[in-house]
Amino acid sequence: MSGQRVLIVDDEQQILRFLKPALSAAGYDVIEAMTGEKALASAATASPELIILDLGLPDMDGKEVIQRLRSWTRVPIIVLSARDRETEKIAALDLGADDYLEKPFGIGELTARIRAALRHNQSETAASATITSGNLTIDLARRLVTKSGETVRLTPKEYDLLVLLGRHAGRVMTHGMLLKQVWGPAHEHDLQYLRVFIRQIRAKIEENEAAPQIILTEPGVGYRFMSEAGL
Repeated sequence: MSGQRVLIVDDEQQILRFLKPALSAAGYDVIEAMTGEKALASAATASPELIILDLGLPDMDGKEVIQRLRSWTRVPIIVLSARDRETEKIAALDLGADDYLEKPFGIGELTARIRAALRHNQSETAASATITSGNLTIDLARRLVTKSGETVRLTPKEYDLLVLLGRHAGRVMTHGMLLKQVWGPAHEHDLQYLRVFIRQIRAKIEENEAAPQIILTEPGVGYRFMSEAGL
């Protein structure tokens, strides 16, 4: 973790004064930008490993920054914003943000989200053949799911949904993302359909499906798969 570069994009001086020393103390190399244009330029020239982005910037909406970044880079983006509407969260995540935190927030939770986003980015690069969460293992090469060494019987769609969540461990996957990628664009709004499948998967992989530890619900937004290391 030490020395990884984090770009903070926010026009609030108090946020910058709070975040920069906190993240520097955690071992990150911190750079700052107060506008969308400066953020795009810094992302291109400084090559940060992660971007923390406020949506309310003086020159453009933060969602436009996400969209423009995603046209050329997969650097993890954590949105940090005072906007608490679910539609804002969903729009930012659907455009390619990896996570979302509302202001005010705790530095402990933020640094945990940073670690999770960086781990996921590294695991994508490594193209791991297995995904683990507690006593659950997904063997991608063999299309085999086991829990405490015992085979878990999943339907093809249940397996595809679980793998999609697992490949994005630590990241919030919106309802729309999951429905489009597993069932296709025609099912993008079939939310009840998705809930049924999540419930079926939880019944097979969770120790207590009423208090899930592997597939967490992000209310009104989607689901998050918890990897071996958690957040």
